[in-house]
Amino acid sequence: MVGVFDLLHPGHIRLLEQARAQGDILVVAIQSDARAREKKGAGRPIMPAAERAEIVAAFEAVDAAVELGEEALAAKFMDEFAPDIFVEGSSASAGRSAVKVSNLASASRVAVVHIPPEPGHSTSRLIERIKQLRA
Repeated sequence: MVGVFDLLHPGHIRLLEQARAQGDILVVAIQSDARAREKKGAGRPIMPAAERAEIVAAFEAVDAAVELGEEALAAKFMDEFAPDIFVEGSSASAGRSAVKVSNLASASRVAVVHIPPEPGHSTSRLIERIKQLRA
């Protein structure tokens, strides 16, 4: 699975646990700072990619976390890693996936599992709540 994983919240944890339940090993690709900024806008991500990867890798459900940058490198990583299952979370479902599974050389054998967003949880919503506390 691929994601930004900036300012973790219960939706992230539940997504990682559900993704892990899909297979034997869960490798999470963390989007680079530049890629996250491109997708999420100015001021994002809050935390640098190396720190986001370190935190995500610490979860019991996650076997490894790696930083990925541009889409071509992400696709190359996916083709070389050759997963049987690719989990897409809420951002990917909204058409913002870092890796287009259909573009992978191994696409014909990769099962794509969509996990819907956790209602009421998002990093953007968390940021807004923090801003309101400061007001």
